[in-house]
Amino acid sequence: MKSRDDQYVLRLVVATGIASVVTQLLLIREYLSQFQGNEFVIALILFGWLSLGAAGTYTAGRIATGSGWISPSRGKLGWLSLLLAALPVVVIFSVRLLRDTVFLHGRSVGFYDTAVFVFSTLCAYALLVGFLLPFSLYVLRARAESDPTRRVYIADGIGDMAGGALFSFVLVFLVSPMQAVAVTGTILAVLAVVVAVSDSDHPPRRIVAGAIVCASVLAAGMVLERWTLSPTDGSSLVEYRETRYGRITVFRDHGQVTVFQDGAPTFTSGDIVTAEEAIHYPMSQLEKPEHVLLISAGSGMLRELEKYGLQSVDYVELNPDVAEIQFRYGLLHRIPGLRILYRDGRAYLSQTSKRYDAVIVCLPEPDTFQVNRFFSDGFFRMVRKRLTRTGILAFSVEGFENYLGEAQRQKVSSLANTAGLHFSYRLLLPGQRIHFLFALQPLNPDIPGLLAARGIPTRYIGAYFQGNVTRERIAQLDALVDASAPLNTDLSPHLMRIMLGQWFAKHAASPTLFLWAVGVVTAVYLIRIHRPQWVLFTTGFVTMGSEILVIFAFQIFFGYVYLQIGLIVTVFLAGLIPGALLTACCGFAPRRALLISDGLLALLAGCFAWMLHTSSAAPPALAFWGFGFMVSLLCGFQFPMAVSLAGGEKAAGAAFSADLMGAALGILITSTVLIPNVGVVWAAALLGVLKIVSLVSNGIYGTNQQT
Repeated sequence: MKSRDDQYVLRLVVATGIASVVTQLLLIREYLSQFQGNEFVIALILFGWLSLGAAGTYTAGRIATGSGWISPSRGKLGWLSLLLAALPVVVIFSVRLLRDTVFLHGRSVGFYDTAVFVFSTLCAYALLVGFLLPFSLYVLRARAESDPTRRVYIADGIGDMAGGALFSFVLVFLVSPMQAVAVTGTILAVLAVVVAVSDSDHPPRRIVAGAIVCASVLAAGMVLERWTLSPTDGSSLVEYRETRYGRITVFRDHGQVTVFQDGAPTFTSGDIVTAEEAIHYPMSQLEKPEHVLLISAGSGMLRELEKYGLQSVDYVELNPDVAEIQFRYGLLHRIPGLRILYRDGRAYLSQTSKRYDAVIVCLPEPDTFQVNRFFSDGFFRMVRKRLTRTGILAFSVEGFENYLGEAQRQKVSSLANTAGLHFSYRLLLPGQRIHFLFALQPLNPDIPGLLAARGIPTRYIGAYFQGNVTRERIAQLDALVDASAPLNTDLSPHLMRIMLGQWFAKHAASPTLFLWAVGVVTAVYLIRIHRPQWVLFTTGFVTMGSEILVIFAFQIFFGYVYLQIGLIVTVFLAGLIPGALLTACCGFAPRRALLISDGLLALLAGCFAWMLHTSSAAPPALAFWGFGFMVSLLCGFQFPMAVSLAGGEKAAGAAFSADLMGAALGILITSTVLIPNVGVVWAAALLGVLKIVSLVSNGIYGTNQQT
């Protein structure tokens, strides 16, 4: 009976891992949909999740020392797990409904406001997730004859890996967020009831009543899901889709249709200005264009292209649902010669042999690593190879009215300098968006005259261009370009640092206070922890830092292929299990094992940096997966060893906390400090240096102890 009850607890740990990982991925998408976030916001979300989880494990660790206020029991574990099963519905509803209550609808939210909102809404769930894993361990420890730490760690790893795979390869394709929560929540609730019922101190009737309440909450989430997405500004929600690339919502207000992607308005019907500028600015420079490549497209752009009688128009769109919705609601119209390609734009350019008279990029601001790939030296070189002798490249970024701020000036300068390496002539056109035209032949700024000579009718450019885009403003903008501005490359994304600075400047804020606060808390924490926990702290830092590096590098080389990135995340979880199992057959003493594994982690990070630095083409995808698996394998190997060295079962809570705290800082520092400032290659090298520091400090500590 005792063994069977223990198995139920371990199965509950697996179910908790599945539910928590699925919920984590869902919440990331929810926060991004509400705050239109870039990688900095993603890092903030994960930092909050992991740091709050570390606080939860610390609280559970207090129980092991006898100073806790909840004594471990299967009944209490079951009740807490039931609460965890229902909480995601409350958290997701809070994120959706409170955003426009706390902040003005449509208002851009600054860093500190975002941080407070994320931590406040995420707090209860993340704390409880962090609390339950060591709490489950202490429940088993009270009945086990041997240390159950390794079994619990393996069960948690299985659950995390299964949750990542389930979300990435199944749920994201088949169900909505609330349906996904209902699936994983039901599994967790059933096992929670089984575990709670096995405790004779908790009456079954109360537990069944709790399960009914939990089921009611999960059902309410599915019923009310669409209602939580309905706007409060008078417009109507006409379509809602969860796609593998994010959320798409379509709103109609007095006949005008607006398409939102992850909470950001992307395309609007009747946007004549944007369509005419994007198409006619570059096309006016071409005498007899025949072939055009559009990387994404907005309302009315295809109809403007139709005026040129082209032989072919290749429209590349990563998300098939985006194109299908635009055609359905009349934002785009099929024209002769149109070919729609559902794939990554860079991947297409790297593989096609077709040459184009114009490559027109219609993407949002380069404030994410995914979009930055289309504004880098590598992309501009790729475009140059696919253009004809008279071909032209066109793209745009956010414009200005009368004054160009310093951050924006540096962004424009970096783009002008980077693209200028591959083209002889440039033309920068000011306005609500700054349009960049690059070619190998001289460019003519008299765009209305060129269009009139060819008989191309326009509504905005013909009537308003000369009043808004004068030769004086063109010359003024060109003169503001700083020739010394750094280039924006794939592995050293200078634009990302500029965009982060621009975000803070927009809200009159600075990340300095936040980073100082994080630094002080981390310093105090590191002073208090023991040497084995320091090893786990650095390992958690390197593991999550490496995961971010792999995802960003994979995007740079291969494009945003959702399934493969999902596979990378799952691989980083999959190595934990064999790593923990490896400790059983390891013949090394714990301290020596930690030293060896530290050295291997440093070597892996160094090899990854060397591979990125020396690769002239995309490395094999297997290299990314193999690196992720080996890092997680060593992480899984170190955890039981560190716990054993620190004192066994009583140190488990502190060990879980150290691992999570290191992971929280790893994701924050790597994605928002290291990569934007020193690039992907040096970021990988610095992660290796951190492990060398861990190796040296532990080697010195071990020598001193022996002395």
